[in-house]
Amino acid sequence: MRMRIGPLLALLAMAPTLAAADYAAIPGGAFVSALAVDGAAARIALRPFAMRVEPVTNADYLDFVRTHPRWQRGRVSPLFAGPQYLAAWQGPLTPGPGARPDQPVTGVSWFAARAYCASEQARLPDWYEWESVAAADATRRDARRDAARNQGILDAIQASTGERPGAIGRHRANVWGVHDLNRLLWEWTGDYAAMFPDADARVPGSGASLALCGGSALAFADKNQFALMMRVAALVALKPADAAPRVGFRCVRDLPGE
Repeated sequence: MRMRIGPLLALLAMAPTLAAADYAAIPGGAFVSALAVDGAAARIALRPFAMRVEPVTNADYLDFVRTHPRWQRGRVSPLFAGPQYLAAWQGPLTPGPGARPDQPVTGVSWFAARAYCASEQARLPDWYEWESVAAADATRRDARRDAARNQGILDAIQASTGERPGAIGRHRANVWGVHDLNRLLWEWTGDYAAMFPDADARVPGSGASLALCGGSALAFADKNQFALMMRVAALVALKPADAAPRVGFRCVRDLPGE
C-alpha cells in the first residue's frame, strides 16, 4: 500500500521556521545529465532555483529538533525514521563529540530531510538540480570532462569510505558559491528512487533495480562519471526511512522564471 506522504509531511513540519540559511541562485537552462534515458543522455530543461550553499549541519539540525520535537530521536515515528536515525548523536538534544556543530548532519532519513527543508520553506533538490550544480568546479559551470577533477573526487570518496564526514567548507566553493557537493558526503534528493526507468521505483523505497556500482553503469550515458555512479548506487539502495552515516542533505527553493 502506498502512503500519501505530501500532506502528512506538511503537517509534521508545521512549527516555527528556522533562521534563514544562505542560498545561491542557480539560473535555469539546458542540462545534459550523465544518466541515460532510453539509452541516450538525458537532456533536461531546468527552471531557476536556489540551493543551500552548505549541507545542513549538526548545529542546524539541533535547532530543528528543538523546535520540532516530533523529529527528536526516540520520539520520531518508526514509519519515518529507523533505528539508525541520528545514531552518532549522544542523545536526542546532544550531538556530542562524534557529531560536531560544523559537520554535516548524517543518519537522517529522507522523510526527516524533507521535513527539515519544509521548515526552511524549501524542499529537497531533484536529482537533475543536484547533478547540474555538482557538475561545476571553482571556475567552470560544467567541469565533468576534466579527468583530473573526476579522479580527485573519486580518490576523496574512496579515502573517506567508512568514516563520517569532516567539517564543511574545507574545499573551495564552486562557480555558483556552493560548497561540498562532491567530496564530503552523499546527499538525499527528493526523487532519489526514481532516477532509473523502473516501474517499481516510482515510489521511494519500493525497490531499486540497481543496487551496486557495477549495475548502475548500465543506466549511465557517461561511463566516465564513476564517482557519480557510486553516489547514485548508494542512494537507490536506501528506503526513505533508512539512515546512513555518510548520507546528509541540503535544500533548494524555487525561483521565478522560465
